[in-house]
This record gives sequence, C-alpha cells and structure tokens, in this order.
Amino acid sequence: MAKAALITGITGQDGAYLSRFLLGRGYHVRGLLARRSSDSLWRLRELGIADDVELIDGDLCDLSSVQRIMQSSAVDEVYNLAAQSFVATSWQQPVLTAQVTGVGALNVLEAIRARDTAIRFYQASTSEMFGLIKHEQQDENT
Repeated sequence: MAKAALITGITGQDGAYLSRFLLGRGYHVRGLLARRSSDSLWRLRELGIADDVELIDGDLCDLSSVQRIMQSSAVDEVYNLAAQSFVATSWQQPVLTAQVTGVGALNVLEAIRARDTAIRFYQASTSEMFGLIKHEQQDENT
C-alpha cells in the first residue's frame, strides 16, 4: 500500500515541489487549504499535479478543524509548511503570524497525538527566526 502524506502550505512554493516529489515516490498526497481563491492552485497546475493531489479545506488555527482532518485522513507523514511567507507582513500582522506558525503547529501535533503517534512530522521554519546572524550555517547550537 502506498504511503500517504498531508501537507499544510501545499499551495506555496515548497509545498508544491514537495507534492511533486512525494507523488513521484508513489505517495498519496493530501493538502490542507486554508482558503480557496481562483489563483491559489497555480503552482500545482504549473507543475502538472493539481489533479493528482487531494485538497482538503480546513483552518490550521482551529484545533477541531485539524483534528477532523487528521481523524478522516489515514496519513503516514505530515509536513507542516504553512506559514506567513512574507517577512514584512509577519511584522505587520504579528498575531496572525503567531497563530499560524505557533498555534497552528501545536494543533497539528495535538491532532497527530490523538490520531496515531507513529505518524511522522516535519516542521518547516525560516532562518529569519535567528535574527541578525554572524555566520551562514545554522544548527542546534545557534
């Protein structure tokens, strides 16, 4: 049986490329959509995979929404790529940014814990969280 993955932030650059990569490896790919707009799927269409992924409407900041998705989706892996992708906007909307990147990640982890602790989880982040750095490479000691 093929592995299944859930990707938050599937319509972003990294989510679209990860979808293509996983589909190429035989995965069933599901993607969480925060809201639908006429052009939100353009990257998936451009990569020729829009019809190959299962899109699920939901709200990462709403625990019951995330739990509903996790309970109804048999997944082996969750890739949390959802985030405020524009640094300037993250400073202009700090509460929303914290909700998506902090509370959203916590909601995913709680839903995984309630569903099946064997589900593998990947959390994407940004080097911006390190602030002004003295060297390029970042690791656990930075």
